[in-house]
Amino acid sequence: MTLAERGAAGSDWRLFLQERVSALVVAPSFALILLFVYGFILWTIFMSFTGSTLLPSYELVGVEPYKDMVRSSRFSVAFINLVIFGALFILIAMALGSLLAVLLDQHIRIEGVLRTIYLYPMAISFIVTGVAWKWILNPGIGIQKFMQDIGFAGFQFDWIVDRDRAVYTLVIAAVWQASGFVMAMVLAALRGVDQEILKAAQLDGASLPRIYWTIVLPSIRPVFISAFVILLHLAVKSFDLVVALTGGGPGFQSTLPANFMYEMTFRRNQIAVGSASAVFMLGIVLAIIVPYLYSELRRERR
Repeated sequence: MTLAERGAAGSDWRLFLQERVSALVVAPSFALILLFVYGFILWTIFMSFTGSTLLPSYELVGVEPYKDMVRSSRFSVAFINLVIFGALFILIAMALGSLLAVLLDQHIRIEGVLRTIYLYPMAISFIVTGVAWKWILNPGIGIQKFMQDIGFAGFQFDWIVDRDRAVYTLVIAAVWQASGFVMAMVLAALRGVDQEILKAAQLDGASLPRIYWTIVLPSIRPVFISAFVILLHLAVKSFDLVVALTGGGPGFQSTLPANFMYEMTFRRNQIAVGSASAVFMLGIVLAIIVPYLYSELRRERR
């Protein structure tokens, strides 16, 4: 091979590397994600159709694990709690976050300070949130004790030890942490609204609340859809908040499907039933995310 041919070959090789360098850099991460995320999702789905108990079994038994899951009273409580917790958490967090965003959109002087205060809870983990609210809601040292000490002897706020109300303490803690995140999303969208439209509405005599309710908020509907999907994902996979705040109690009255999955898989040695509950949780998330992604793709094509 002549010197000119070697130079041409070297140039071709360098050009090939320049064109493929991004793919080469991403390839290891992509392979790991493919294996440890999607690979284990498929493995979990397979396990949910086996008779696995303490150790994995690769003998298929059909939908028996799903039947055992549905027949479990613990799962029934976890599913009802998920409906209550998810509905209240999403509704209150979106309403409160939107209200805070509208208030901050008025360009008040201490906006930066308030924005930092509202966003701070999102910077901490659900474990820290759960522990903090466990102290606050503890009847012996928290809000109830404080109110009784200052003279309100009949004041009671013992939801955290009440079988029928413990799940609502999860809502309180989760809303406190996530409402600032919704506020940030909505506020960013509000700052992108065309101000000329608002000025035109004001000239027509529309009040500020009516402008926001009928013009501004409907114009940022995609932001609310995105916030809804994210909050739903947080609600379905909530595990650490329950562990830190209520421990699933009293009894198992405040457990969620994620806690049920952990209990079945790692404490009761029912890998198949735990896998079935994991697939159930995945199905809930996909039932919301897939239509959302489909609608977004259709909007982009239009």
